Amino acid sequence: MRIRPAVKDDHPALCAIDSVAADDLKRRADIADWIQQGCCHLIEIEGEAAAYGVLTHHFFGQAFIEMLMVGTSWRRRGLAGTLIAHFQSMSSGAKLFSSTNMSNRPMQDLLVKAGFRPSGYIDNLDENDPEIVFYSPPSRA
Repeated sequence: MRIRPAVKDDHPALCAIDSVAADDLKRRADIADWIQQGCCHLIEIEGEAAAYGVLTHHFFGQAFIEMLMVGTSWRRRGLAGTLIAHFQSMSSGAKLFSSTNMSNRPMQDLLVKAGFRPSGYIDNLDENDPEIVFYSPPSRA
């Protein structure tokens, strides 16, 4: 297993493991943009893209895990947690944020397990499903 920045040639593989991209042209374009911007990282196992994550700095100038996606056949193997730890190490000494819907308990549990804590919420992004913002304090390296 290795984690590396995604490159243009990875786009088809990342779209294939993304549960939204098959039916959503905007998501496919987002993936291409994230790759081009250099903020998309993937986990590769035996030459196959298994998961990807996106770390941006658009959230009030702070590091923000914008996306985590694990391919269906690779789920429940700790890959999302591995990507979170990777992004935490990249953000060492800085604040790190992420968010998820109130309805997404597995992601909330994953973030808490990784040391994040709830920091607030945003109403009205998705109808009747507030977005919870999570915060990981700067590590003391």
